[in-house]
Amino acid sequence: MNTKFSGGTALITGASSGIGAVYADRLARRGYDLVLVARNAERLNTLAERIRVDTGRSVTTVAADLVNPVDLRRVEQILRDDNGITVLVNNAGIGGAAPLLDSEVDTMETMIDLNVTALTRLTYAAVPGFVDRGVGTIVNIASIVAISPEVLNGVYGGTKAFVLAFSQSLKHELGSKGVTIQAVLPGATRTEFWDIAGQPVDNLPQEIVMSVDDLVDAALSGLDQGEFVTIPSLPDVADWAAFDGARLHLAPKLSSQKPAERYART
Repeated sequence: MNTKFSGGTALITGASSGIGAVYADRLARRGYDLVLVARNAERLNTLAERIRVDTGRSVTTVAADLVNPVDLRRVEQILRDDNGITVLVNNAGIGGAAPLLDSEVDTMETMIDLNVTALTRLTYAAVPGFVDRGVGTIVNIASIVAISPEVLNGVYGGTKAFVLAFSQSLKHELGSKGVTIQAVLPGATRTEFWDIAGQPVDNLPQEIVMSVDDLVDAALSGLDQGEFVTIPSLPDVADWAAFDGARLHLAPKLSSQKPAERYART
């Protein structure tokens, strides 16, 4: 692994299962101590003990519901106070597959609270210390629905579009200050996400479903290679470069004193 991304402590949210649990295993094997955050204390403690035995790393567990403001502030304080934290993996999140008319607005609000508000507040808590120390890595787990919102629930797509846009802004602002930003855009992945979203993963075409281990290993490989956006299923990185290039090509044309000619009064 590039030494720029090794050493210190990694704080991982949503760490008790799925993507977060595999990140915990992989980062411990790369030499990180861990702070693992999730709601399910029993699962969290079981995972932590396994990682301690397998790797010899120090593992601290924090049972917290990041939708609960009190719990969220507690994790923010850890990020502010622990100068040893060098990596934040913003993995905690929930999704949805149902269309707008079949979704409860309170559930959608909870999704926004976790996928957007908690991620934002944790990032704000971590960044000042990373900048002061001149080193730090933030990994934001987004989704392919960030750029393909028609695939699943629109609010879910909107939250992940926020994660991508927020990551782009962070890269722009912090790239020269020693802080590395990576946005990971998984496709369908074999996790509990699908059961919670109401669409069992076994009902999906299996050729589009990636294992969690493959996903995290690909994401870490992308980090090693210096990728800002990692889409583990994308065969040719030039396709992302073309997509992002088209966005950048639009940028200088998006604001003008006068409307475009096609809107001229006739």
